[in-house]
Amino acid sequence: MTENEIRTNHPAFLAAAARAEFKPGDPSAEVNLAEIFPRIAPLDLDLGCGDGGFLLEMAKRHPERNFLATERMVGRIEKVSRKIAREEVSNARILRVETLHTLRHLLPAACVSVAYVLFPDPWPKRYHHPRRLIQEEFMKSLHRVLAPGGELRVKTDDLPYFQWMEKVWARVSGYERIEWEDEEGWPQTDFEQLFIAKGLPIYRARLRKV
Repeated sequence: MTENEIRTNHPAFLAAAARAEFKPGDPSAEVNLAEIFPRIAPLDLDLGCGDGGFLLEMAKRHPERNFLATERMVGRIEKVSRKIAREEVSNARILRVETLHTLRHLLPAACVSVAYVLFPDPWPKRYHHPRRLIQEEFMKSLHRVLAPGGELRVKTDDLPYFQWMEKVWARVSGYERIEWEDEEGWPQTDFEQLFIAKGLPIYRARLRKV
């Protein structure tokens, strides 16, 4: 057994990985943010964090902020939890609850500074479009939890889905589109790295709560 295998099977490591996943006592009740993070700090949401690469990198770069991720797949939850424990990132946690339920019921109003939706599943077939994350109900629920001036930042490689998003945003109130200027060293998700390597365009949008 290698040194890394010994470490990742140590009870202390396993306990840290277990703590990285936040499990609300009552999944239908609003949580107190102090249950998730022991300190008061701006809260960022990574909605559908995938392998957690973006989440971890942002949490390490911004120790002054708290980062909460949502993800549905058990395997990804376990993988990201172990990453958080391995890299000893204390300001990141992950939640296995549907994104819309998290916005509607779990999070308090006006508590989120920035929400990220990075390369969501485009569900390209027409009869699957109701499964797409960016819908009017999502935008209304997100508006509830965003703090005044809070932001939604979206990236996708799928032009038809991006065009769908723009139609949704045109129908909802309470947001304004603002410029998303290039930021040096901005961390990329695994999907973004793949798409850029293939020379594919990336579509992005930044919306601010008003």
